[in-house]
Amino acid sequence: MPLTTDGMSDDDVPQDRSTRRNAATALTMHDIARLAKVSTPTVSRVLNGSPLVAAKTRDRVLEVAGAHGYAVNRNAQKLRHRRTNTIAVMLDFGSHRHGAIGDPFIFELLAGVSEALSIRNQDLLLSPPGLESARDFRDFFRARGADGFIVLGQGTRDAMLRKLARENLPLVLWGAVAADAPYCAVGSDNRSGGTLAGNHFLAHGRKRWLFIGDIRHEELRLRYEGLQHAAIGRDDVTIELLPIASMAFTATAEAVAAYLEKSGAAHPDAVFAFSDTAAMAAIGSFRAIGLLAPRDFSLVGYNNIPPAAHFHPAITTIDQKTDLAGALLVEKLMQKIDGGRPLSVMLPTGIVLRET
Repeated sequence: MPLTTDGMSDDDVPQDRSTRRNAATALTMHDIARLAKVSTPTVSRVLNGSPLVAAKTRDRVLEVAGAHGYAVNRNAQKLRHRRTNTIAVMLDFGSHRHGAIGDPFIFELLAGVSEALSIRNQDLLLSPPGLESARDFRDFFRARGADGFIVLGQGTRDAMLRKLARENLPLVLWGAVAADAPYCAVGSDNRSGGTLAGNHFLAHGRKRWLFIGDIRHEELRLRYEGLQHAAIGRDDVTIELLPIASMAFTATAEAVAAYLEKSGAAHPDAVFAFSDTAAMAAIGSFRAIGLLAPRDFSLVGYNNIPPAAHFHPAITTIDQKTDLAGALLVEKLMQKIDGGRPLSVMLPTGIVLRET
């Protein structure tokens, strides 16, 4: 053992934190392998999360690495591999006023995706700027900005997404599931959701229905079609469409208030809103002119976000299985990145009956 001039061993010489930190940083995988009494490839497999290493060996390597302050340089690691281990998650900012998304439903989806990516040791890149066209997406992917894309909401971008899918860009999306779409989608049965809302109105004897939503969005178009389907053969039922330019709460409230002002005395007695947030906005606009749910009109929202149950009055809504969505989206994208051809999944919907 090397000795200092005063007879002390190197291990006995006091070191400050900076010196110890520098020493730990200088350690290599070869050093960790020597200390853990395993091969360097084994250390590499452990640090990359390979399932091929026995649990006992993995724990010993991680214990040694942790004790010596060894940290994986993830940027350098990415450069050594074909993949970036980064997934870009794209939000539909264009459907909200000033690009500000305030609907809790989107963040529930995002939380599920984030958790599923974390389990797979993937980084999440949230809506990188400048991706407005198919070319932007292609350039970003070819520059290795991300291994693939998860798109939360088709919005009015369906044509662009179809083009990207035909070019085999790795992407999956949350939205409407269409049989003719070239991309893999995970979404609820929007058409069935609309029919459930219409049946609810019929059960309560409502005859003047209002649908609130922009049917240029594929999901909302299917919900509107489902509502129309429920009224087939009912000549006494009328359905009006109120398109909303922005999905933001304030924009929806203003649009409903303007509609009510123009409609005069012939107010709708049933309202199907594109989301629970929109349903809350509509209730406020109706209340401002003295109309209350469920006394004066029935109302159905969509998404079953937690606040819907605690709003006054509690909102009847269409439930989507968002607890499954995040894991499914990530699983489907990983299949696509690995060269597979994942199939779309349509999740079931159900109506949650509350006060409205």
